[in-house]
Amino acid sequence: MLTAEVIQELSAVVGAKHVMDSAEDLIIYSNDATMFHSRPEAVVQPGNRDEVVQIVKIAGRHNLPVTCRGAGTCLSGGPIPLKGGIVLEMTRMNRILKVDAVNKVAVVEPGVITFSLASAANQVGLLYPPDPSSMKESTLGGNISECAGGPKGVKYGITRNFVLGVEAVLADGTIVKTGNEVDGDMAGPDWTMLFTGSEGTLGVIVSITLRLVPIPPVKKTLMAVYDRLEDAAKTVSVTMASGIIPTTLEIMDNLSIVSVENYLKIGLPVQAGGLLLIEVDGVQSTVEEDADHVSEICKKCGASEVKMAQNAAEAEELWLARRSINPAFGQVAPCKFAEDATVPRSLVPVLVGRVLEVQKKYDVPIFICGHAGDGNMHPTIMFDKRNKDQKERAEKALHDVHIITLELGGTLSGEHGIGFAKAPYLRAETGEIGYKLGQEIKRSVDPHGLLNPGKIFFYEGVLH
Repeated sequence: MLTAEVIQELSAVVGAKHVMDSAEDLIIYSNDATMFHSRPEAVVQPGNRDEVVQIVKIAGRHNLPVTCRGAGTCLSGGPIPLKGGIVLEMTRMNRILKVDAVNKVAVVEPGVITFSLASAANQVGLLYPPDPSSMKESTLGGNISECAGGPKGVKYGITRNFVLGVEAVLADGTIVKTGNEVDGDMAGPDWTMLFTGSEGTLGVIVSITLRLVPIPPVKKTLMAVYDRLEDAAKTVSVTMASGIIPTTLEIMDNLSIVSVENYLKIGLPVQAGGLLLIEVDGVQSTVEEDADHVSEICKKCGASEVKMAQNAAEAEELWLARRSINPAFGQVAPCKFAEDATVPRSLVPVLVGRVLEVQKKYDVPIFICGHAGDGNMHPTIMFDKRNKDQKERAEKALHDVHIITLELGGTLSGEHGIGFAKAPYLRAETGEIGYKLGQEIKRSVDPHGLLNPGKIFFYEGVLH
């Protein structure tokens, strides 16, 4: 239990104004972007690495759980403090320590907003490609911890492809550095990847070294409109099999199109069964050729219209539609299961078809959108939890979506993480041995289970 004496110890480290324990503060920090919640006993905002070390040591002495948190945009319950204790709120550690244009690396603190780094890189002619929809709100520490993706993942890869190294505070307060600024480090196993996607269960990340790439000189944005969503899904696999790697290949179904149009009023084709938002980038000659080739593929797969943005403003309007999906969904129903079911690209049409069957089976709206180009789909189940029958049907639909994803050889999470929301199904993906290995790794670096307990391999509910 967190006592007044512990509050005094924590205040002595970070200052009293950065330790919060009022009922209002604890309620605010009890949830993330899911509908779940669990209150901490205190919220502490460290300003630097050494303060994190002292806080973790205090927590260890008093056997208090420590759960890290960035901006709270997580969609799997990762930053929810299931066991109470301390929420370590990292947004004060928000400095971009270095952007090195020659070696194409950046060094940042975990509280830096993703968009801030992307903007700083752009100023020196470089690109930080990972671009989750929450990039203007989410922090890089959260992105690394959940291994976020985004539309550009189809060509450039997701967050893990850009993390060169981290500095982390372990559960006993010691500090470990993994990786370095060398792109191609082969000194032993990839320790950095052990922390990437570990959701704060292995250590508190206090510094991150990231790889940057040159900005492509030219890009073109296209929107392909379909009468049938299945034809849009088929276009994804045909495009990827053609040898062209688009920068982005995003899919939206009719429910998504209509909800975004109702939200933005920008003239989206509300009669369409589905649409694809496609971007290609590179040098001028290649981009022109790829855009024409992709346009032909869309038409052969059944697109009724292919519109090419004529300027940056038109392209931005198309992307605004994609980025507005989440706020638009909020106008449809008060609750949602926002999944990131990810399957091999060739099976995107199969996943779409089976999700449509689930929607019909349980009579619950499932909005289908996502980063189809790398198989990272976002079937989003909408419901009102105050309606018991509707909530139960939504939960059954969610179960089926998880099982279908695994049956297709996919993964439970393409970018949202496991947290505890998807932890009941993790053993079904990893297998018994893989699940136990995950537990053993956690115990080896956090034997008392103080860092983000109850998550991933230590979920305490029923396992499938």
